[in-house]
Amino acid sequence: MAKKSAVEKNEHRRELVKSYAGKRARLKALVNDKELPIEERFAAVLKLAELPRNSAKVRIRNRCEITGRPRAYYRKLKMSRIALRELGSQGQIPGLVKSSW
Repeated sequence: MAKKSAVEKNEHRRELVKSYAGKRARLKALVNDKELPIEERFAAVLKLAELPRNSAKVRIRNRCEITGRPRAYYRKLKMSRIALRELGSQGQIPGLVKSSW
């Protein structure tokens, strides 16, 4: 099980990303618009830099929803390989058969 603080920090980042998504998208559109004068684009860059760092989508870490493990994460299932194996062994995931020999 991952540290509770790490899981909560990641959840806080998800909330920040959701709340700042519109503002961040508008500013990025201004920055990438080559038709605008350089002064306006630079002002947009400065405003973008003033936003919280944790409001950027790339700061979110994919974590297992069951254990909080950050590595060996399956995006489609939203869980780690270890949690997947345990649930598969218990027969709780339809269509999954754990291999053993």
